[in-house]
Amino acid sequence: MGELVVTALRFGFLILLWIMIISIVSALRRDLQIGKRSRTGSPTAREVRKNPDLAEAAPAPRAAPRRLVVTEGPLAGHSLELAASPILLGRAQEATLVLEDDYASGRHARLFPQGSRWFIEDLGSTNGTYLAENQLTRALPVDPGVPIRIGKTVIELRP
Repeated sequence: MGELVVTALRFGFLILLWIMIISIVSALRRDLQIGKRSRTGSPTAREVRKNPDLAEAAPAPRAAPRRLVVTEGPLAGHSLELAASPILLGRAQEATLVLEDDYASGRHARLFPQGSRWFIEDLGSTNGTYLAENQLTRALPVDPGVPIRIGKTVIELRP
């Protein structure tokens, strides 16, 4: 009788482990599916071939940004011409744009070009970097006119 109970407990434990593994895998699949549905930008060539209606609905090309403008904070009104090199944002003296903001880290964020677009990434700052009210968790594309907030400083890309 004792062996039967131990065997039943072992099978019960094994079933619980499998239920946990299946629930974790299904949660991961659900998270990955959400990421696929929320894609932004123009459709790829393969998507256009599969669905020609996407080509007509493609957005008009944006004007390339040429300046980085500080709109709020201690450096409000300051402007920086964009080049092909990345821009380091932070309080450190080696930063391209030295922020006089107590809430900014020494090496807070990096703004970099990739192709015809500019991307912003947080460099592990203490208080975070926000793109249009959303805290960055990875590098994201920045459209002209969308505010980037670092502490009390707000910057924008402008054409």
